[in-house]
Amino acid sequence: MTPFVAELIGTFLMIFLGHSVNANMFLEKTKGNRGNSSAWLFMSIGWAMAVFVGVVVAAPYSGAHLNPAVTLGLYFAGEFPIYEVLPYILAQFIGAMLGAFFMWLIYKDHFDATKDRYTKHGVFCTAPAISNLFRNFLSELMGTFVLVFAILYFTDASLIDSNTIIGLGSIGALPVALVVWIIGMGIGGTTGYAINPARDLGPRIIHAIVPIKDKAPFNWSYAWVPVLAPILGGLVAALLYFLLQ
Repeated sequence: MTPFVAELIGTFLMIFLGHSVNANMFLEKTKGNRGNSSAWLFMSIGWAMAVFVGVVVAAPYSGAHLNPAVTLGLYFAGEFPIYEVLPYILAQFIGAMLGAFFMWLIYKDHFDATKDRYTKHGVFCTAPAISNLFRNFLSELMGTFVLVFAILYFTDASLIDSNTIIGLGSIGALPVALVVWIIGMGIGGTTGYAINPARDLGPRIIHAIVPIKDKAPFNWSYAWVPVLAPILGGLVAALLYFLLQ
């Protein structure tokens, strides 16, 4: 297992499981589509656990970034070498696209049974509840800022007056999952909280490629927001982390 393969597999697992949660909730004739008021809680928990699975698998080999915003944030904070940045981001996008493809393959009959094109589009990628590019951008920026800022302190955890790093093995993935959960439960309702360029753009590309009845458009006017806003949010987190050291 190399760091590249670990990032690819970890991102694949996260996207495959997370987008499968979306599909199970929103597509017609699935066991999870019940239209109940707890749907957002169900989805937030599902995505948090998807992150947990991806981090558990990838962490021992790559540190489990699973997110270009995290990789760039760690680099700008001085915690990650520049020569690893591009391979990590490439692996993350490949993993995200594979995860979305296999989700679609499993749920294809339910995509066919679902009439609303935007519901099907929403299984793959995010869209704002109310279109306001400034606030949509700010929401994605702040969500990613919280995620990356917290992760920077997870990776720097050490005992007082000691060089011993605090480690919890696989259980150490749980704090990251909890951060993703509270982001979703908090500000996630504005945009669907991509907070990860690979998580949104990779599956968005797969949606454009695979055969889906009555397909919604790519939505270029918004697609740049969940790519650029998380990157900027990660950079702001790295800058603040650097200034506080």
